[in-house]
Amino acid sequence: MDKLATVAQSSLKQNPPLVKPGDTVKVYQIVREGTKERVQIFEGVVLSVKGGTGISATFTVRKISFGYGVERTFPLHSPRVLKVERIKSSNTRRSKLYYLRELTGKAARLKNEKMDYCLWEEKGAEEKLEQIEEAVAEEAEARAEEKAEEAGDVVVEETVAQTDEEKAAIAAGVENEVKSDDETPTEVTRHEEQDKVEK
Repeated sequence: MDKLATVAQSSLKQNPPLVKPGDTVKVYQIVREGTKERVQIFEGVVLSVKGGTGISATFTVRKISFGYGVERTFPLHSPRVLKVERIKSSNTRRSKLYYLRELTGKAARLKNEKMDYCLWEEKGAEEKLEQIEEAVAEEAEARAEEKAEEAGDVVVEETVAQTDEEKAAIAAGVENEVKSDDETPTEVTRHEEQDKVEK
């Protein structure tokens, strides 16, 4: 029993988030999909808190998504929960707000809500978030490059890349064309002026 207690004690967070029923919170959780990781934000109202502050402590958050109620239970001391951001809080007379499941719209709003912002984050959470964002950005760039290769943008780049001699020849041809274009209208205008003078 002592070994279990020591293992549990080592897994506890030093400053766990202080959430209570009626709080509106944003929970930043690391979600793993195959070999990749991303941060998912879940915002809603805390319905219940169970287990006190021990290793088995959990809190349940509920939100309405596209007309359907969605609830998630988060372990308080999970290393995957990086940040808990409290936006609002309200004074409730119950420790379990399960009656909100049957209410929708304005009826589901809690009374005596007040802005009570508080941020809890695990040590090193910002670094983990930056690493995950960088990995997601690199993956997006790789996908964009693959799509560009499939679309044939690489072939266009190869045709554009030319030697210095070809560039010089093209530039000389362009200059000759410009000169010839400039000469023709001036000759025409001179002939027209001579005709007008003779008339």
